[in-house]
Parts: sequence; structure tokens; C-alpha cells
Amino acid sequence: VQLVESGGGLVQAGGSLRLSCAASGRSGSIRAMGWYRQAPGKQRELVARIISGGGSTNYADSVKGRFTISRDNAKNMMYLQMNSLKPEDTAVYYCYAQLWTGVDYWGQGTQVTVSS
Repeated sequence: VQLVESGGGLVQAGGSLRLSCAASGRSGSIRAMGWYRQAPGKQRELVARIISGGGSTNYADSVKGRFTISRDNAKNMMYLQMNSLKPEDTAVYYCYAQLWTGVDYWGQGTQVTVSS
């Protein structure tokens, strides 16, 4: 599975961005997809996840009510709509996919910078 993120950039606090992740390869074997982020000097943390099939979602407490994860299975795309952005959302955001075999795949990351 190959994952390519896009949509990062610089935005002022309170603004919005939408990240996209294009999946190719064995996309039909994907059990779950999601977004992680890593800020300088911090560990990578889960932002949001969406499960294939039922489409159930999970969010980090810090982004609940502000971020929305979605998938377009027909296009093999995943999105993260980020609203009301805060400076503490600044990080590199990574797309990931977990296959039913348990193997994880990662994108190269996209930088999101929120200025105060």
C-alpha cells in the first residue's frame, strides 16, 4: 500500500485546512486508516482513525469537535477536515493504513503550521 498526503500548509489560528491521503496498491485489504501527528520534541500521537466497513471513528480528545475524518472508498481517499485550528495543532501529520493482516503503512507526512 502506498500512501501520499497533501493539503498541509500555514494557517492562522482559528482557520481551517483539509488534509488528503491517497491510497494505492492493496487498498482493498485495509482494515483501518487514520492520521497521526508529531510535533517537535514530542511523540507521535493518534489524531483520528476510521474503520473500514462500518466507518466508525475515533478522535483524540484534543481534536474532538474540531476535526473530522472521512473516507471516499470509491476514490481510495481519506480526508481530515481541521477547523478552529490552534497553534498546538502544529505538527507533521502522517496518514497511516492498517491491513487486516496487522501490517501498518505510513505516508511521508505533511507539515501543518498554525500561527498565533
